[in-house]
Amino acid sequence: MSEHILTSLVRLVIATISATGYWGVLLLMGIESACIPLPSEVIMPFAGYLVATGRFGGGNAWLGLILVATAGAIGCNLGSVVAYWIGAAGGRPLVERYGRVVLLSRHDLDRMTGFFEKYGSITVLLGRLLPVVRTFIAFPAGIARMSQARFHAYTFLGSWPWCFALAYVGKRLGDRWNSDPAFQEWFHRFHLAVELALLAAIVWFVWSHWRRATSASAAGSV
Repeated sequence: MSEHILTSLVRLVIATISATGYWGVLLLMGIESACIPLPSEVIMPFAGYLVATGRFGGGNAWLGLILVATAGAIGCNLGSVVAYWIGAAGGRPLVERYGRVVLLSRHDLDRMTGFFEKYGSITVLLGRLLPVVRTFIAFPAGIARMSQARFHAYTFLGSWPWCFALAYVGKRLGDRWNSDPAFQEWFHRFHLAVELALLAAIVWFVWSHWRRATSASAAGSV
């Protein structure tokens, strides 16, 4: 089961980026930033792997990494517009009501909103460097009606290093894969353990957030 789920996810990422190049990176990162569970931890490393193969950057690895990171960061900006305007248009009540659809619990919203109120708009920049938080940080920014120019600037500046770092990891793995047979043997030997660990992390995230959202909904109906 774990192999089927992860294989399907990886195939989707591979097919999209392989067919559309930079546009695929932009599209997939936009989907992730629109609070749809398509993890950047899969998207950007594969883009980095393609940098290692020469697909991006015309053989110039650093140029390729810069370009895929930029495409990813632009995608983050475009996808974040959806969450921003949900927060801006409907305020906190709308986010609380429908947040559980994307596994955003009231506890998570309280935590991000409190952090936003304490530190201001710089939270958007910092939040983009943190897993999970980066996906939902646009909601409190929209609720606070943060300046859109500043929101997009901070989203891009925070997303770019994240995208670059993940792509760099993928590029390094690609280099090893193409030049070190021992690495390929190690990967094939332990890939099932890696898949199970990833699946366990995904299941825990979904279950914990679903439980919080359900508890919050039940408490609100009492």
